[in-house]
Amino acid sequence: MNANNILKLVRLTEKATALSSGLGQYTFEVYPGATKHAIAEAVEKTFKVTVTRVNVQNYRGKNKRTRAGRPTVGSDYKKAIVTLKAGDKIELV
Repeated sequence: MNANNILKLVRLTEKATALSSGLGQYTFEVYPGATKHAIAEAVEKTFKVTVTRVNVQNYRGKNKRTRAGRPTVGSDYKKAIVTLKAGDKIELV
């Protein structure tokens, strides 16, 4: 599988930054059909690092309302937290 069909984007939040600096964990938004093995392989090929662990979380879209007051639902997404081997790191900026 192509890495472009697995990884969508890198999540750069306050919590994700703390995880990457302290524990060597990086957070990615991935496509819903991606598996843990496919995510690990895509990160290894894309960033030339060694992945030791992948945790995956599925999020349901948030309930919202339009300007007219009609209820809508935001998009569902899947998040992967990837742990790298000690000493490896990804330069994001």
